[in-house]
Amino acid sequence: MSAVLVTGGAGYIGSHAVRALGQAGHQVVVLDSLMAGHREAVGDATFVEADVRDTASVRRTLREHRIEAVMHFAALLSVSESVSNPALYYECNVGGSLALLDAMASEGVQRFVLSSTCAVYGDRVSPPIDETHPTAPINAYGETKLTVERALVHYGRAYGLRSVALRYFNAAGADSSGDLGEDHDPEIHLIPRAFEAARGGEPLQLFGDDYPTADGTCERDYVHVSDLASGHLLALDALLKGRPHVDAAHDVTPVMQVFNLGTGRPYSVREVVRAVERVTQQSVPIVPAPRRPGDPAVLFASAARATETLGWHPRYTSLEEIVETAWRWHETHPRGFGG
Repeated sequence: MSAVLVTGGAGYIGSHAVRALGQAGHQVVVLDSLMAGHREAVGDATFVEADVRDTASVRRTLREHRIEAVMHFAALLSVSESVSNPALYYECNVGGSLALLDAMASEGVQRFVLSSTCAVYGDRVSPPIDETHPTAPINAYGETKLTVERALVHYGRAYGLRSVALRYFNAAGADSSGDLGEDHDPEIHLIPRAFEAARGGEPLQLFGDDYPTADGTCERDYVHVSDLASGHLLALDALLKGRPHVDAAHDVTPVMQVFNLGTGRPYSVREVVRAVERVTQQSVPIVPAPRRPGDPAVLFASAARATETLGWHPRYTSLEEIVETAWRWHETHPRGFGG
């Protein structure tokens, strides 16, 4: 098994990837600034508290632990914040990624898995979205992720980097054990916000109820966080084995591959609310709110390429299952990792 560096491994998706890597027998080293992550989420993995922009610390970590591959989750992820403060997103998401890639090139580490996003496609979409769909981000978050994806191609040609970018849709759920889950401050995802409303917090804002969908609310593709973690493991395995290895159209070895990770089944906001109410056996108060700019009515993935090339199949295909795992975590950790 390989020594793998996971940047941002104390965060929501990164920590689930850390657990999956450990269970698969890899030597895992987590590098996280703890700006948004939680030390408790890392478990027994080796932990280095540092920012990816700290090139000296990153290079030392790569060298001392003989790292063979990197999974990169360290990034800012709030769409609304990226609109109000794009400079911060370019500094962290682009600047941090390039600093990490430079450190890897200096230390001769040539395998890289990027946590990317469906936000690279923008709002003028025709679902189901496959990887050939035009990319037209409408916010700095999506733009910075796409910028890093494009940089990977050039780092591959110049420095021999082989990389996979995973564009995933709406991450949701928690580890089935109930001891690892989602803890953001502030919380930005629909399912935990619905839990908070059900517990007596602020009513859940319904951003638009006049979309051209069955119930008037947006429809999204919710993919379980553990399925995202398995996608990262399969991408790593492909890179370690020299795959994905052939571009049949040109008979060359591509330096960077892109894969969507999603279930291909959209659920509306109202369907999510009803699932939360069934699982928690509590009502979720709702207040109407205006549409958010750039929210398409329907957004869901075609993950056929990931299935055919990586052998990825999501285990959690039912919204109820996803909500149940999330509730198991939130019920036992009402204040997140703080208790």
